[in-house]
Amino acid sequence: MCLTGVDYFSTLGYQPAIAALAAGLLSPLATIVLVLLTLLGALPVYRRVARESFKGSGSIAMLEHLLPWWAGKLFVLVLLGFAATDFMITITLSAADATAHAVENPFAPEWFEGNNVGITLVLIGLLAIVFLKGFKEAIGIAVALVGIFLTLNLIVIFVSLAHIAENPLVVSDWWTALTTQHGNPLVMVGIALIVFPKLALGLSGFETGVAVMPQISGSPTDTPENPAGRIRGAIRLLTSAAIIMSAFLIASSIVTTFLIPAEEFQDGGAANGRALAYLAHEYLGASFGTVYDISTICILWFAGASAMAGLLNLVPRYLPRYGMAPQWARAVRPLVLVFTVIALFVTIVFDADVDAQGGAYATGVLVLITSAAVAVTLSARRKREKKLTLGFGAIALVFMYTTVLNIVERPDGLKIALLFILGIVLISAISRIRRSFEIRATEVTFDPAARAFINEDAERGVIRIIANEPDDGSEQEYRSKNEAERRYSHIPRNSRIIFLEVLTADSSEFEEELVVEGKVKHGYRVLTVRSGNIPNTLAAVLLEIRNLTGIVPNAYFEWTEGNPISNMLKFLFFGTGEVAPVTREVLREAERDAKVRPNIHVS
Repeated sequence: MCLTGVDYFSTLGYQPAIAALAAGLLSPLATIVLVLLTLLGALPVYRRVARESFKGSGSIAMLEHLLPWWAGKLFVLVLLGFAATDFMITITLSAADATAHAVENPFAPEWFEGNNVGITLVLIGLLAIVFLKGFKEAIGIAVALVGIFLTLNLIVIFVSLAHIAENPLVVSDWWTALTTQHGNPLVMVGIALIVFPKLALGLSGFETGVAVMPQISGSPTDTPENPAGRIRGAIRLLTSAAIIMSAFLIASSIVTTFLIPAEEFQDGGAANGRALAYLAHEYLGASFGTVYDISTICILWFAGASAMAGLLNLVPRYLPRYGMAPQWARAVRPLVLVFTVIALFVTIVFDADVDAQGGAYATGVLVLITSAAVAVTLSARRKREKKLTLGFGAIALVFMYTTVLNIVERPDGLKIALLFILGIVLISAISRIRRSFEIRATEVTFDPAARAFINEDAERGVIRIIANEPDDGSEQEYRSKNEAERRYSHIPRNSRIIFLEVLTADSSEFEEELVVEGKVKHGYRVLTVRSGNIPNTLAAVLLEIRNLTGIVPNAYFEWTEGNPISNMLKFLFFGTGEVAPVTREVLREAERDAKVRPNIHVS
């Protein structure tokens, strides 16, 4: 909870000031709207996500299978773009805000002033060092930082509430100003509903909450198919964090609105972006205020830890499996270095400006929560749960409204997110093309009949495989193919042959587990395997036959008609194209020794 909470709870460093600036005297009411949306909207949605996507893939995994083929992959890449926006901007924005708190502290060295970018870069570098050290260390630091930060906030809020109790005039002054300014209570509610999307930063942390589910140990009775203990733990994590944060948000909005003059929230004001820090200095002295500032700086710096954890859980689950990232992208340390370089670049581009990054942060958060709400709505609909479908549907509509309003208000957020999406799509496409000639099968298994066919021929010392594109499955098809290959490829009449057929599946998939089945069709022995990519699958099966028998197989193909360029595009997008030369190239890449490489004959 603390690892995901460093992002969620750290928003107390700036959320009350944002609420006061956006809603003014209505800040407590707008915050209550946000809390209701958290407890009655985001929390139920992500409790459902935790039950149905318990492997840490989050709501994206639930939406992955809604669209078939390449449309589904592109959809996931877009969502990953928004996730990258959310998580990456969390790292850079939080570090920049930590720097701002450090610079504004009265005891800060003079050289801090004007060096925001440099300090922010150092903080991001220190965060990377923690993750290079290990994930366990990151969790330990998160527990300490969250415990100290929440305790200090509790002290500030209790002291502020005591001050309000001793000076009830501030409450009556607030109420008088509120009724004078707005009058009708319905108008107040309406304004609160309009401005609360600006407070959306207070919803961060839910997606990372489910992203780190694999770190929850669960119970001894958990199974991979039903990790009930892990799910219960994740639900407790989400619920505890939401309740704690909701209490702090309401209390902080009340004390900051009642006790801090409105002009202090404006640009250049002492409470701008640091409302609770202002109260800590005001009512508990400079020494306590400095301790509070140090705690806030630390948790804001480490807020990027939950984002880094989210990225380290999400990226390896999708891009390498799609062939859209190299295999090393499954490893933690190389990814940490890549994400750190990107964060350093983003910080330099935005000049470590918190406000400039706020729109992108809110956009990323809201799009992910909206996608989660849509995912659970569709899930409930598939399971014919009418009441839940209506409830989740209503929540999805509210989040859609909030997202659209935020984008209209701050379109720069969408622009930044689109840059992340474009970058992910381009890098993914380049990686997919570069990895086109890899052996994509993670495992190749033969059923007993298929293994018997191979062993029979292996005992004779030669294995001849004829690649056949399945047509009508008639006796004429196999007889004609057999005669043609024997004639044009000079296969001896008395030599045994086995047909190998690839039954087409989703060609957008990259990594596959292949199951080869043996069948007898019209007296001919036939191996069938289902896959979305024909050349790579044929190569994988031929290599596995060699490995199982120790005999280098001979495979026979016929040339494919068509333009070479169009055939190459067919291979990249549909897994077909010019099968023979591509199969041979895949084999050449996989096996450098020509003496033990399966032989390809084309006629």
